[in-house]
Amino acid sequence: MQIPLFIESGVIFLFHQKDENNWVAVKRDQHRLMSRINKNVVLALLILTSSAFLLFQLYYYKHYLSAKLAIKKFIMLTSSQNVPVFLIDPWILESINRNFGQVKNASHSSTSECKFFCIPRDFTAFALQYHLWKSEDGWFRIAENMGFQCLKTESKDPRLDGIDSLSGTEIPLHYVCKLAAHAIHLVVFHERNGNYLWHGHLRLKGHMDRKFVPFRKLQFGRYPGAFDRPELQQVTIDGLDILIPKDPEHFLEEIPHSRFIECRYKEARAFLQQYLDDNTVEAVAFRKSAKELLQLAAKTLTKLGVPFWLSSGTCLGWYRQCGIIPYSKDVDLGIFIQDYKPDIILAFQDAGLPLKHKFGKVEDSLELSFQGKDDVKLDIFFFYEETDHMWNGGTQAKTGKKFKYLFPKFTLCWTEFVDMKVHVPCETIEYIEANYGKTWKIPVRTWDWKSSPPNVRPNGIWPISEWDEVIQLY
Repeated sequence: MQIPLFIESGVIFLFHQKDENNWVAVKRDQHRLMSRINKNVVLALLILTSSAFLLFQLYYYKHYLSAKLAIKKFIMLTSSQNVPVFLIDPWILESINRNFGQVKNASHSSTSECKFFCIPRDFTAFALQYHLWKSEDGWFRIAENMGFQCLKTESKDPRLDGIDSLSGTEIPLHYVCKLAAHAIHLVVFHERNGNYLWHGHLRLKGHMDRKFVPFRKLQFGRYPGAFDRPELQQVTIDGLDILIPKDPEHFLEEIPHSRFIECRYKEARAFLQQYLDDNTVEAVAFRKSAKELLQLAAKTLTKLGVPFWLSSGTCLGWYRQCGIIPYSKDVDLGIFIQDYKPDIILAFQDAGLPLKHKFGKVEDSLELSFQGKDDVKLDIFFFYEETDHMWNGGTQAKTGKKFKYLFPKFTLCWTEFVDMKVHVPCETIEYIEANYGKTWKIPVRTWDWKSSPPNVRPNGIWPISEWDEVIQLY
């Protein structure tokens, strides 16, 4: 009997006719199974692809389109209610600053392509110029009617903290309005003496929902801040007309250094009640001259681009009594030595402040003193940084002895003093205690700069061969 042969994959199979029929049936079932599997695979792939596309659309809407929709509605809301807002969001301003040519060109076109507002993020930050806002009435209600959920934080006006009859007055500090997955952070800027803008700390009260938005991601509100009053310009961004700082780069540079420390009004009032304020003719005249001298010095250094801060007795007066110590007889400023510029002396002389003395040199213990009117002088101390501390130097003109005043490391914050926005050490109490000890609250009228400060140390003596350079009296 002829035995059928079947060759598959190089293997020879021998089987009977009955086996052949079974084999064909098996192969047919295999083809049907494979066809069914292929259809299922294709169907699964189609489902996965559709799901992925749907998820992408949802993600796109949540993180891109929802941001622009929220901003668009917010702009409509603020425009209709005459709320004077401008964009301060760091991410968007940085993008605008990098592509300012495109922004200017977009202002003359009708394109609404989303290049800036569709950056994925949780917040977009705007600032409200509160002193220009005529009425808050109905604002929340209209926002809620447009679909926003809003939260408002307010606190006591710190400027009124030392006035019993007004110390409870609250002012708005921050608004957070959420629409779908995106939130608008509206920072309330208040006008302050010295022609600058200030915003407060965002503190959530006990009844507020801490899960309303991811507050920790906010760019503003971790601490009070101070900014130069920006000049604004209107631009068209992603088809929306908004106001932005005319110099975005300058505003962006201010943000990381904007921290503000308020004067301690209550403590100052208690100090002046205990020790009585000096209101003699001489004291009033000195305060007036010292204020004018400080304002002139600030104007001169700012024009040079040299950052400075209140130091020594001037810093103590600000912190202890929110004013100028009337018996100090001078104004004291600090400057980091790396910010020294050779034309400082000439700039002060051009401003009408002749050089009184120059001690030390740029490399070591530099100190400058300028003569103001009414025998009030301006002392500028230059600070040097070591591994674990900072110091400024002093020189005794008669002997050439050098002294070093040690301070713990510090950073700079803004404050308001004699109607000016000026820098002070952020670590104020450590700075003052280094210079005046734990008893700094007690007035001391007799002070020897060579021995009274607890942080003074001998620092050698200048070689006589260098005296002509390092001890200059005028």
